[in-house]
Amino acid sequence: MAQRQLKLGFILHGVGPGWDDWRHPQAQVDASTSLPFYIAQAQAAERGKLDYLFVADSVSINARSSPHYLNRFEPFTILSALASVTSHIGLVATATVTYTEAFNLARQFASLDHISGGRAGWNVVTSWLAGSAANYGRDRHLDHGERYALAQEYLDVVKGLWDSWEDDALVRDKASGQFLDPEKLHELNHKGRFLSVKGPLNIARSRQGQPVIFQAGSSEDGRDFAARHAEAIFTHQEDLAEAQAFYADVKARARGFGRDPDQLAILPGARPLIGSTQEEAERLHGELAGLVTLENALRALGRSFNDHNFSVYDPDGAFPLEVAEEGRKSNQSASERILGWAAQGLTLREIAFKVATPRSHFTGTPEQIADRFQLWLDNRGADGFNLFESLPGQLEVLVDQVVPILQQRGIFKSDYPGTTFRETLGLDVPENRYTAARRQRDAA
Repeated sequence: MAQRQLKLGFILHGVGPGWDDWRHPQAQVDASTSLPFYIAQAQAAERGKLDYLFVADSVSINARSSPHYLNRFEPFTILSALASVTSHIGLVATATVTYTEAFNLARQFASLDHISGGRAGWNVVTSWLAGSAANYGRDRHLDHGERYALAQEYLDVVKGLWDSWEDDALVRDKASGQFLDPEKLHELNHKGRFLSVKGPLNIARSRQGQPVIFQAGSSEDGRDFAARHAEAIFTHQEDLAEAQAFYADVKARARGFGRDPDQLAILPGARPLIGSTQEEAERLHGELAGLVTLENALRALGRSFNDHNFSVYDPDGAFPLEVAEEGRKSNQSASERILGWAAQGLTLREIAFKVATPRSHFTGTPEQIADRFQLWLDNRGADGFNLFESLPGQLEVLVDQVVPILQQRGIFKSDYPGTTFRETLGLDVPENRYTAARRQRDAA
């Protein structure tokens, strides 16, 4: 059997994913709104043949939000700009089904897909911060179950809009004057519980058929949604055994929905800290941890509980279990993991710093990092990783020192296999539903 290949993506996170990353001496304090910064990172990631760039997003902030969340680019804008300075790497944008019109979102992703030559991906989210509702004139934020029900219908609608045009609908025959074959342009005419959308979409399918579908969520609803719809899933596990259990469960669910499990990539988040020696890597972790204040650690903890203010509690006391419901209503999987630490007897302070300064499994020399990537790949704990830059300059170290080792071992590509994102990930091109129906009628 051919050696399985790692998939590696990189999160464009500006001033960093934490509350204190921007304080590092080498950090660029305006990175989250610096086009030159993002261009440099995008081109470094593409030089390393990474599979995709990912832009996370949310539509609600407050004074306790992290610096990157407070002030950053909107995903479609920055990824469209990066499409013009890259040629192969995938471009994955987060977009919320709860606070975006389906027609607009379908059009935006189709446009990004054309601009980039077939390299767009959509991270489907439902938005878990309740404060989002007030920004869109809503009286309330949908509960967890309702949000996933909306996501099911919404994704069906967007895929239907992307199928408005069959691949050969545009005739463009100057001699005859025929621009369009009207038999191959289709209205959706959807009327459902949440959405009513007529169609057709006013932009055709791209070279990869449809953008690649990503999803992030480890709750029961999230796992089912990913197994049924996603082509890649972002997740987080504490160790290999936990990752293996998640991997086996989601792949089995995909098989149960009649899907090929190999068409769903499971991508845990990883934040490598790479040093020339183990001691240097440990020093770098200490450097990162030393930036974090208790105040900001508590803010980081609050993120998974609908931005709850944990500073009102005794930090050396027990975790306040009365906030558990806030977590279940917002970020269910992350809050349940934190509640598990509370059950082990950790204090509020200990849990906050555990959230704010996670001790990465991927701390070590380039060879050790490559070993751990391969361990998770070979033992079915992951198909690849969604990578954060832990400290300034670590992306370059990964590209120049870890990637060559992976390539030498034959578990990471030496070049892109084609120009579209689906080719990069080894994913099938979805057949247009109307073309498929015509083909089936003709065969009958």
